[in-house]
Amino acid sequence: MHYKYLHHNTYNLFRIYPTKHNNIKYENEELIRYGLPEDVWFHVDDLSSAHVYLRLKPGMTMDDIPKDCITDCCSLVKANSIAGCKQAASWIIFTRWKNLKKEQGFAPGQVTYHRPENVRRLKIEKNNPIVRQLEKSKREVTDTAILAKEQQDRLREIQQEKKAKYKADEKARKLLELERKKEKEARSYDRIMHDDKMTSNADMGATEDSTAAEDYEDDFM
Repeated sequence: MHYKYLHHNTYNLFRIYPTKHNNIKYENEELIRYGLPEDVWFHVDDLSSAHVYLRLKPGMTMDDIPKDCITDCCSLVKANSIAGCKQAASWIIFTRWKNLKKEQGFAPGQVTYHRPENVRRLKIEKNNPIVRQLEKSKREVTDTAILAKEQQDRLREIQQEKKAKYKADEKARKLLELERKKEKEARSYDRIMHDDKMTSNADMGATEDSTAAEDYEDDFM
């Protein structure tokens, strides 16, 4: 079974499931499978624990996460670790869901990372008041299909956003090309008009020579 928690300040979504459940590894696997690009994954470092997912708003980065929100996530994942909950302080690791990587032969719930340098690490002390506060907002999610639908809906939304951006970019590109074409035509027209009004020294010399020749012929006759 899975749970959702609501952060009392930022209203971002947490997802977690109980570590004492018999199928914890398989529940971890479900959350790995149905994560969203906006999700941030938390886990107790080097210990078995639940997976906590913080769902950010679109456009947010990890640097945008409030410190108290990170503390809540770390406290929650520590409290849901059989070994970690007994420690006075534990190291917590967290990274974007899209940085999680499954390799062939991995056990259910086991992950590595596409970019290990993007994994952050924080030491957190036991904080029961925070955990009790979060427990008040806990809501059970028993149907995995809900997680799958959330992912499908978001991916469809992202695809629509990409299409809209592509259309907007194409429109802007065509307008820019049209503007450049108009500027080029205007410059070409100005140059033609300017050339028509100018008389070169060669032209003036030719005129003078022709006139002189005509005058000479008139004098001779």
